[in-house]
Amino acid sequence: MKKNAKTNTQKDAARQAKGRSFNRADRRPPQARRTHSSTLNRDFAEPFSPPENWYEPREDNKRDGSFKSIVQSPGWGYRHVVTPEEVRERLTQVPQHFLKELDVVQISGMTRKKQSFPCYGLQWGTTIYLYPLEESLEEHFYSPPAPQVINEAKMFGGLWDRPEAGVWRLTWTEDTIRDFYLNNILIHELGHLVDDRNSSYLKREQFAEWFAIEYGYRATGGGAARRSQPIRRRHHKV
Repeated sequence: MKKNAKTNTQKDAARQAKGRSFNRADRRPPQARRTHSSTLNRDFAEPFSPPENWYEPREDNKRDGSFKSIVQSPGWGYRHVVTPEEVRERLTQVPQHFLKELDVVQISGMTRKKQSFPCYGLQWGTTIYLYPLEESLEEHFYSPPAPQVINEAKMFGGLWDRPEAGVWRLTWTEDTIRDFYLNNILIHELGHLVDDRNSSYLKREQFAEWFAIEYGYRATGGGAARRSQPIRRRHHKV
């Protein structure tokens, strides 16, 4: 989920792409979470291939709502923000028929290749992938984050500031980032998995956004359950 500036327009658009179809009937279009730029090019047509392992779906007669957990090493300078046990516990709280198509939750590691595809989570086929965060729990952006990205982080306790010109910093605590992943990212990706009605990128995103608000944010108390906590800065604000 790195925010290094790119000068190549096509590379920027590729980083920002949330999902592209694979032209294979047995694979759902991959949907990734979350774009960090205010200039998403939704018409970008370059073929898209997530830098992830593909897990073949189980046979329909074996689907009982159970799923496998896989944990990779987070990578140097990164940390996982949720555990398999926390994910499993959170998913016991959603209507269980939503889990019928879920086969695997992979808590993924960060690699150099994945740094070119910055996101918090990804749905691909019948698998949900959750990505690590910087060990510092601070994210740095070198272009203005989209208003939706800013507001959504604030909903879950993320704190924004401008440490220097041209830099936007998003700071989390262990509690707020765990809340953000379990009650937003995870549920958003689950929304993509259960969405068998929409095929266009825009409509699939709209459905997943609604799903995450309904079964993630509101189901866990909404704004009333989330009170802003002061965060001690390591750096002075410029």
